[in-house]
Amino acid sequence: MWYQRGEKGRTLIGRVPFRGDLLESVQQFAVNEKIECARVEIIGAVEKAVISYYNQDKRVYEDREFNEHLEIVGCMGNISLRNGEPAAHLHITLGDSEGGLKGGHLQKGTVVFAGEFVIEEILGPELYREHDPETDLPLWRKA
Repeated sequence: MWYQRGEKGRTLIGRVPFRGDLLESVQQFAVNEKIECARVEIIGAVEKAVISYYNQDKRVYEDREFNEHLEIVGCMGNISLRNGEPAAHLHITLGDSEGGLKGGHLQKGTVVFAGEFVIEEILGPELYREHDPETDLPLWRKA
């Protein structure tokens, strides 16, 4: 196990654009604000969602698409650098009209009805995502 200490930077709050792509919107915001490391939280609702599950045996993401209105019960994750650019890594839990939940790794194609975010920038650590041979995932490595 390893860790790095960070200090609190900016706290940025705002809204995701109506009918914007949730993942791409957060990603572009991070690029525009030059955020290299942060914690992310989002609440709201989506018109449709694309999420995935990482199949550990096959070592592939399996996408699931939901073409229905869903509440964002919780969406959290982080921003760090991947290939030299800020990259958002987000997991999402969605609630349907019957109170059922769906969750997984947020993918492009999730269309926002309403979304509010809090991004807490972390200063100090230099975290980069790169291929981890043990899991076949893009995981943090120390600089």
